Amino acid sequence: MPQLLKFIGSSIGKKFFMALTGLAMVIFLLEHLSGNLLLFSKNPDPYNEFSHFLISLGWLIIAAEVGLIAILLFHMISAISISIGKKKARPVAYAKIGNAGEPSKKTFSSKTMIWTGLLTFVFIAIHLKTFKFGPAEAEGYVRTVDGVQMRDLHTLVWDVFQSPIYVAWYVGTLIFLGFHLRHGFWSAFQSLGVNHPRFTPIIYSVGILVAIIISVGFLGIPLWIYFTGA
Repeated sequence: MPQLLKFIGSSIGKKFFMALTGLAMVIFLLEHLSGNLLLFSKNPDPYNEFSHFLISLGWLIIAAEVGLIAILLFHMISAISISIGKKKARPVAYAKIGNAGEPSKKTFSSKTMIWTGLLTFVFIAIHLKTFKFGPAEAEGYVRTVDGVQMRDLHTLVWDVFQSPIYVAWYVGTLIFLGFHLRHGFWSAFQSLGVNHPRFTPIIYSVGILVAIIISVGFLGIPLWIYFTGA
């Protein structure tokens, strides 16, 4: 146990666990996106039934949510700790932020990870407040499907995304999330020791693809709703 705690507290250990938690959140985002694709339909029933099914899982979904919160917090704490360590090791910042060119992987994405990560955390807090803990049955967002009364989350989402300010905030944040994922995906595998001339270019390209799929997939939802669903 002392050796494990020593490893967790080390720079290598922090990067290792930050990589694992980061990849876990990528998997969650892909799964979350697959469910949210139902929002592209103007028929609210499929998305509401899906949402109601998740809620009906009871303690299982609560345990999953607690686990996700723990993963997110561990990821953030590790990232901040590593960033502070780098700051102490190099108190004078780089004069220029930009792409260093090949073979270096130093890009705008890599140099702004801590800021895009913090922005994403703020986004998650607002997102949860707006939707998960937002208006529900008591405020009129209720629908009956096949005799089952459930929260009409679909209509709430469509109502919220009629606000140009909220849509602009949502889209802008997801663009920065894409930058975060672009570097984070590749960096995670590097921290886990998968660093080989044969595999690194493939992982880097897959990271870019994953970042595009997640950011474009999520930001496409509010844009679609805003421009088609008045």
